[in-house]
Amino acid sequence: MLWPGGSEGAVSDPMDLFRLDGKVALVTGAGSGLGRQFSEVMAEAGADVACADIDAESARATAAAVEGLGRRAVAIRCDVTAEAEVEAMVARTVQALGGLDILFNNAGIADPEALLLHEYPTANWRAVLDVDLDGVFFCAREALKVMAGQQSGKIINIASIWGLAGSSSLFPALAYNAAKGAVINLTRELGLEYATRGIQVNALCPGFYQSNLSRGAIDDPQVRGAINAFVPMGRIAEAAEIKGPALFLASAASDYMTGQTLVTDGGCLAK
Repeated sequence: MLWPGGSEGAVSDPMDLFRLDGKVALVTGAGSGLGRQFSEVMAEAGADVACADIDAESARATAAAVEGLGRRAVAIRCDVTAEAEVEAMVARTVQALGGLDILFNNAGIADPEALLLHEYPTANWRAVLDVDLDGVFFCAREALKVMAGQQSGKIINIASIWGLAGSSSLFPALAYNAAKGAVINLTRELGLEYATRGIQVNALCPGFYQSNLSRGAIDDPQVRGAINAFVPMGRIAEAAEIKGPALFLASAASDYMTGQTLVTDGGCLAK
């Protein structure tokens, strides 16, 4: 086996594959939910973290948590739908923390209303795709400008099980599903484009987690019951359960994996 940074057999402890000492991670949507978990696990594994969110106060709170874990952090207010703000976010990350090795392309929103297509307003469609697809494109493009120059990097695009299957057996989510499906195929394309450049691009596809994005739905006892019945493992995951898969994709443990989707859904897509 080839171990990171050395020749075959150079590292004796396989847990070293998961260490991120000396790395810099950028997390969008870092202020809450899964973004907060991604930021924390990056720090727990040894990385410094740029915590970006459209809500500046929540970004600062996550940055403070990272610093509480003994790592450097910077809080950045960023609207990922604005190209100039994304450019500034990446530049600020490099300036403040000295580089960029890992991007969690996580910022996202859900459909404002659960509507069928014949009822669906164009404004809702555009708003969701602006964040969930265009934002992913803008952030990946700016991060890759840094990573391509150094010939190394990890991009983790946060998609969803609803990028691989339709959600309407539970609830309609037109724009969200369309955007996440596009993110998965964008991930495949980027994985191929950068496969020989030392950069791995993969998608993480969560199922049902306790997060801000899903809270409005899962707080309804009837909806929660339907979800628990739908998930083969019979429960909604705690937010912190995303940390293991996230660390795997951000670390050297996944160095021979690119253009792939890692599904963490309690067995939903196995049905």
